[in-house]
Amino acid sequence: MIRTLAAGLFYAAMIPLGALVFFPWTLLTGKIDVLYRFGMNVTRAGVRIAGVRVETRGLDRLDLGRNYIFMANHASNADPPILIPALPRRTSVLVKKELFRIPLLGRAMLMASLVPIDRRNKEAAIASVRKAADVIRSGLDMTVFPEGTRTRDGRLLPFKKGPFHMAMETGTPIVPVTILGTYEIQPKGRLRVAPGTVTLVFHEPVDPRDVADRDALIARVRAAITSALPEERR
Repeated sequence: MIRTLAAGLFYAAMIPLGALVFFPWTLLTGKIDVLYRFGMNVTRAGVRIAGVRVETRGLDRLDLGRNYIFMANHASNADPPILIPALPRRTSVLVKKELFRIPLLGRAMLMASLVPIDRRNKEAAIASVRKAADVIRSGLDMTVFPEGTRTRDGRLLPFKKGPFHMAMETGTPIVPVTILGTYEIQPKGRLRVAPGTVTLVFHEPVDPRDVADRDALIARVRAAITSALPEERR
């Protein structure tokens, strides 16, 4: 618990610094890159303070000359702060709309082209997917947890269809990512982050133009993510 508290205090100290220094710079210049790098560096440091070591496999499979949609399994609140800083460049994310109500954070997320989503409202969720498609067309990568929520038992949940519509509409390859270890360090319902190692497995990109339809695309991505999960989590 001490490491979790230390990480929380670190974030509490760094957020005002970002608000005082990097947020005004972003407003003046209209450029988000400096604030984004600051945020990613702070997030990485907080993860380390919490006692979590991150290992990556398969990043060499990516061609950084093209855009991707990263899709990963979702077992913990620790997934986003571990996965997103490990990605090779800036990414947008589909984020719960409630987080955009937080002062400064909500504004910063909008400036970074993050996309709010309300999964309880079907029409609003569809509109969010369309907005995310526009963000991809602008040149950013996108990161999605296609289960839509965290699993309670570590097993992979059914995938939402919206992100796969987005991939097919934009013709953007999907990079399946298997996150291993976050369920053990912080399962759903637990505040404390236990020290440990998390492994991110980046699989071969799946081009939506190489599959027959949306269901086939979902099956390919699910099979890739599942392939690196332990048997009891599939």
